[in-house]
Amino acid sequence: MEHITSRSNPLMTHIRKLAASRAYRVKTGEYIGDGIKLLGEALQWQAELKTVVHTPDVPLPPLPDGVRVVEVPEGLMAYISPMETPQGVLFLGRRPDCSLPETLEGRRYLALEGVQDPGNVGTILRTADAFEADGLFLLEGCADLFGPKTIRASMGAVFRRPVWSCTLEQMLPLLQQAGLPLLGTALREDTVDVRQAALERAVVLIGSEGRGLSQAALDACDQTVRIPMSSRCESLNAAVAAAVVLWEGARCLD
Repeated sequence: MEHITSRSNPLMTHIRKLAASRAYRVKTGEYIGDGIKLLGEALQWQAELKTVVHTPDVPLPPLPDGVRVVEVPEGLMAYISPMETPQGVLFLGRRPDCSLPETLEGRRYLALEGVQDPGNVGTILRTADAFEADGLFLLEGCADLFGPKTIRASMGAVFRRPVWSCTLEQMLPLLQQAGLPLLGTALREDTVDVRQAALERAVVLIGSEGRGLSQAALDACDQTVRIPMSSRCESLNAAVAAAVVLWEGARCLD
């Protein structure tokens, strides 16, 4: 085990950059996770870990061979942790490949376009995992899947549920090959109540709260669906809308 006490140590600088910069995470191919529970999820689902940093009062679970273990004082942990209240453990992992698969074998998928809030993206992934969606597509304008806030909000789902980052143009041929219709959450002449939509075999596309779906995305949709709500309300939070759609899709399989 190593002991580091200096803020200027290269590893401490590296961790700070990982927490702050999406471009740096992409460049280095690493991400940062925080908390003993999240570390346990990463170990359970065999995420590729590189480094674990902890304070002296926090015992670590057994770690795979080759993982660098570093002990730091609490003050230094507070300096490098992306959390307002550090939990005494953080870890660095290798970003997995999020490129598209050759084929889609599942039936129920979710796609996001322009959902910029990392908490929403992480919560949606967690909900997709809870309702057994077969995967999540992150299209243009979405928050970084491996940002600290996204990972934390996913509650470990980032380690066990397939997620692919791509453009709309890259996703569409894959859906056509699998015979999966694309359903957009938007209002159009063909819009149907989500309770009547055929969600048991489809990809549902959700846009940002502020702008909704782009025109290109709307044009690509085979149908659009709406969630019935009070006329006083203009829209739902993206994560809430995703939860309704995912629950309804899971219910269709009962």
